[in-house]
Amino acid sequence: MSQGSGMTLHPLVEALAEQIRAAWARLPECQPLAVDPDLEAISGSLDGEDLFIRNELHQSRGLRKLHLETARLGLGLQILHCVWFPDPRCDLPIFGADIVASPAGVSAAIVDLSPVRGVLPDGLNAALAARAPRVYSQPRELPPWGSIFSPFVRFVRPANPAEDQQFVEEVTEILAILTQASSSCAIDAATSAATVERWQGQLHYCKQQKQNDKTRRVLEKAFNPVWADRYIEAMLFDDPPRP
Repeated sequence: MSQGSGMTLHPLVEALAEQIRAAWARLPECQPLAVDPDLEAISGSLDGEDLFIRNELHQSRGLRKLHLETARLGLGLQILHCVWFPDPRCDLPIFGADIVASPAGVSAAIVDLSPVRGVLPDGLNAALAARAPRVYSQPRELPPWGSIFSPFVRFVRPANPAEDQQFVEEVTEILAILTQASSSCAIDAATSAATVERWQGQLHYCKQQKQNDKTRRVLEKAFNPVWADRYIEAMLFDDPPRP
């Protein structure tokens, strides 16, 4: 895959994007979601370098929005950002994965199934705990707003291609666990107490993610504050509709 002017993406970004798209194909009732034309393929400039952003959206049974963003700045910085937002009527967590890469290597890679009710559903918790342990040489510290993540969150700086591949394998496992859960989860009534609680939890998740000022500053500088607010609120972390 290539993006923007045709530059090939970092191998970890490309490999993970391929795994995410492959996982979409295995989701029940998965179909594309419409993307505003001006937000599907975006071009801008930051510090004299061209910035390209591509967004892909889908939805499926139990998951209201599957978002994959890939971005490239000039010949350097590359970003993959992916979030699967659940339908609040289903007892599912939020899948999130991000990669920040450059020709010098990958500076950050994170993946998690983040609970929306304080703790993960028992079945998912057991499946995640049963996985084979993995060790990375350079773990990273979570940001101050990282209380939204689960105990299984993985935040690392992969040190070599072997750790890159290990991270892809770990994300693939997590996606398989969530895909299976989405296929079998019960769909509660929109007015049930559990649905409302999960909706509120998802609102909290989005609120916490919006505290990432680094993302906002980059978008404001590349475009403008009004556009940055719209992109964050409408594309990256839009509040779930009230059930």
